[in-house]
Amino acid sequence: MQFRYLRDPLFLTAVGLYIVNRFLIKPLVTGGFFHNHFNDLLCIPLFVPIVLYLARLCRARPHDGPPAWYEILLPLLVWSIQFELIFPQLPYWSRYVTGDPLDILWYCVGAGISSLWWRFYYHRQTAEASKTPC
Repeated sequence: MQFRYLRDPLFLTAVGLYIVNRFLIKPLVTGGFFHNHFNDLLCIPLFVPIVLYLARLCRARPHDGPPAWYEILLPLLVWSIQFELIFPQLPYWSRYVTGDPLDILWYCVGAGISSLWWRFYYHRQTAEASKTPC
């Protein structure tokens, strides 16, 4: 089954959860998981479909299958290093970014959940499609 990119159910759920967190929960809550780490959990399911869609448009992604392990791991590593190690050290970015090792943990949890979702959701969809009579 083809990966649905910006119509992927996990991506759309992550967009919805981000909006709810940003505009409803964060204004009401100070500190805690929703204020400090929830968006980190959403990072992979939110941005990987966008990156893969852009790669597909540029013909850098030769297939429309669900994200492969390396298509999840590479952004996870790049964003972890970039946002948690490099940017907090740069004078301009340090105003906007605070390095927090726990953020990397939540990126990893989001990547694990996303990987499992994409694997089982698209495998199930392919299995169901092959069962339907012609």
